[in-house]
Amino acid sequence: MIDEQIWLVEDDRQNLKLYYRVKEILANRQSPFQQVNIIDTYDFGRCLVLDGVMQTTELDGYIYNEMISHVPVVCHPNPKKVLVIGGGDCGVVNELAKYAELEQIDMVEIDRVVVEECLDKLTGIAGKAAEDKRINFLFEDGVKHVQNKKDFYDIAIVDSSDPIGPAVELFSEEFYFNLKNALKKDGLMVCQSQSPIFNKDILKKTRENLKKHFPLVITYKTVVPSYPGGMWSFTLASLKYHPAEANYRRLSSDTKFINRDIFQSSMHLPNFMIKDLGLD
Repeated sequence: MIDEQIWLVEDDRQNLKLYYRVKEILANRQSPFQQVNIIDTYDFGRCLVLDGVMQTTELDGYIYNEMISHVPVVCHPNPKKVLVIGGGDCGVVNELAKYAELEQIDMVEIDRVVVEECLDKLTGIAGKAAEDKRINFLFEDGVKHVQNKKDFYDIAIVDSSDPIGPAVELFSEEFYFNLKNALKKDGLMVCQSQSPIFNKDILKKTRENLKKHFPLVITYKTVVPSYPGGMWSFTLASLKYHPAEANYRRLSSDTKFINRDIFQSSMHLPNFMIKDLGLD
């Protein structure tokens, strides 16, 4: 409480504090893995907070979810089976459901409580994901899931939280190796690779690990206002297809943010990222 008002205070790397004024706490549950909260805020609407860290908001969550889901679908010419690891807010699978050609969407989320609360109280992001019969909710460890799949998925999307707690292993080289093996021979994957401003080390390490196992590794970026630093990165790793060859006509028109121009411009990195990633 500050001045008799409720505030979420997020401590980022012990160097930055972000304050969100809260109208109401809608969910407050301790799962076997983390503290799960759904809050209603004055500026960002309803939000998912895990262990005190903002994960997604109704105000701008669609930007992140569209960029991590529509890009890989359009890059692959004929995707049928998609794996989503993490993504407990269900925003990614809600975006994937807009593509009729997808036949199977497996969402592997270790924390059932996150999914339950988001489907119930964060429908501005989760939509009607629970009603789509193509979406399979698998409450298990994503690391173990990919160890048991071989040559199965066309696309994998790693929608993990920050590399702390249960999400740490989702940034490891061993995980990426097993994930590659879970893909078909022409498969591709995308992961969120953190802030290119505040988490340069994580972004660099992610690219290094992926380049050991995929011939094509491309980082792209967007802006998510509720995330520290605003700018956010994603890294696509492909066994065959390059984003430059994407068929933009397949891009869903049911979007708030991404379109052909946004898709193309996201691949053009600012000079500081080009230098940091050794792409100059």
